[in-house]
Amino acid sequence: MTRILILYSSLGSGHVSAAKALKDAFLRFPDVEVLSEDALTYASSVYRGAITQLYEQLSEKAPLLYKAFYEGSDVDDLERSLDSNLTWARLERPFFRKLGHFVKETNPDVVVCVQQIPSRLLQLLAQEEDVSKPQYVVITDTIAHSTWINYGVNGYFLPNDLSVNFLVQRGVDPSLLHVTGIPIHLESNQPKSKAEVRSRHDMPLDAPIITLFGGGLNPRRVRSMLSDLLNYSDAGLIVLAAGRNDDLLEAVADLESTPTATLRKVGTIDYVDDLIVASDLIITKAGGLITSEILARGTPMVIVDPIPGQEEQNADVIAAAGAGIQLRLLEMVTPAVQYLLEHPARLTEMRQAALEVGQPRAALTIAEHVLNHWKTDCVADETKRLEPYAD
Repeated sequence: MTRILILYSSLGSGHVSAAKALKDAFLRFPDVEVLSEDALTYASSVYRGAITQLYEQLSEKAPLLYKAFYEGSDVDDLERSLDSNLTWARLERPFFRKLGHFVKETNPDVVVCVQQIPSRLLQLLAQEEDVSKPQYVVITDTIAHSTWINYGVNGYFLPNDLSVNFLVQRGVDPSLLHVTGIPIHLESNQPKSKAEVRSRHDMPLDAPIITLFGGGLNPRRVRSMLSDLLNYSDAGLIVLAAGRNDDLLEAVADLESTPTATLRKVGTIDYVDDLIVASDLIITKAGGLITSEILARGTPMVIVDPIPGQEEQNADVIAAAGAGIQLRLLEMVTPAVQYLLEHPARLTEMRQAALEVGQPRAALTIAEHVLNHWKTDCVADETKRLEPYAD
């Protein structure tokens, strides 16, 4: 039985979703036990509260300050990157006393990290708690920031070749770098037809469907976009997916369908993949996980309001690939939607571009790689152990 420990940090929903996808993927293989844990659960309440609040305040309310911190902490030199991350780990270590005990008690064969905090802490835990285990890092941004680079990592799983180039330029050993895509829900790998999912969710079969993933966006800005879209005569069905953002649903409570456009407002749903397949066009911010799910299904995107830093980079990569467009002015959203729906050849090009860069099988590919390497290492260790008795 191979025991896999997946460690993530619940700073943003993307890392949580990626960890879940990886757990589901590992469980597809025989004789594998998987534990998936939020490293922040094993932090002191003081640290957990402070880091969570800091992330939310900077990314949502002070995006330019967040961008300055994000770009300022990205180091080009490998040794400086490693030393900087090790210094951060030493500062955080006193707040994570429980994490070392947990890893030691769990005694995994392999640790897979889906966020920077647990990865850098493992450097110290290996020394202090004697819990040195093979560690793999799954990078969930399209451009690899230097904070992902740590001592003792056996392999990095990356979204694309661009991330590989960035890490190679920083001096990371190319043999450690593997392009797999960002791990997304295994459902994204299952064949589905547009007609099938539209029928399942009582959606029109012959009208445009525009989905606005607004859970991570400013409610006031979503309301503005939605109001304009409802005045577009050929909008068809507009689905507002608000997720857990109750403030958003409240902000648009008075907006209703028009004679030419039907509005459907939903909160947390368990059919995100179906909605992506059903849609002709999706309006969204540029989170690494949601955009990876959309790319995997080949649905064109209109990207708005990316968080400065990694989401801006995500948006640039998608736009450069031709799988989506990025807009700064909200007033341009409806004209852009109108143009794309009226030019089906352009939408077809965007769908093809999305499918070319989408990686629906990413989670399974990562699981296969980790398990194969683990088995290879076990065989090598056993062979080495028996060498004195070979004669």
